[in-house]
Amino acid sequence: MGELILIRHGETEWSRSGQHAGRTDIPLTDAGVAAARALTPVLARRQLVAAFSSPLRRAIHTAELVGLTGVTPEPALMEWDYGGYEGMTAAQIQETRPGWELWRDGVVPGDGGSPGEQLEQVAARTDAVLDRIRPLLHDGDVALVAHGHLQRVLTARWLGLDATAGRLFRHPGPGTLSALGIEHGRPVVSAWNVL
Repeated sequence: MGELILIRHGETEWSRSGQHAGRTDIPLTDAGVAAARALTPVLARRQLVAAFSSPLRRAIHTAELVGLTGVTPEPALMEWDYGGYEGMTAAQIQETRPGWELWRDGVVPGDGGSPGEQLEQVAARTDAVLDRIRPLLHDGDVALVAHGHLQRVLTARWLGLDATAGRLFRHPGPGTLSALGIEHGRPVVSAWNVL
């Protein structure tokens, strides 16, 4: 049985500043490019049978930089739609909503391009991705290039946990790798946030 290899896209200006970047499609920084390239030798040792990526440019570019080929863009791998909180830091949001926490309080609607998405909607998307990918793991590893919050929700769902358990996983750093596998017939986290 293969492993599900999760790759968070490389650094962007917004990931550096802590701004919520859901659907805003911003490029990688030079540091983001370098971090993605640094993952190439790690992935070269894997027997990848498929690769999927969020269709956002920062994820697609990361997939290219790490050397993935035949990558299928997968809209369900897009980051959480932060709605009215798009582009804001947690500190800025807490100025108007003291004590705000994404996993508990969710987001407020934004404009037409970013209406916002609740945790249950993100979980439904990750469940659909996992249903599609599980059969492929019988033949080897599958790589997913995506985003931090989405990867945390996907990991919780892989483990059979409620999506709110995603808050228990450290936010993956830009340009890092995590791995999900099976041990003794049970889903496990094989590696988390590896540079």
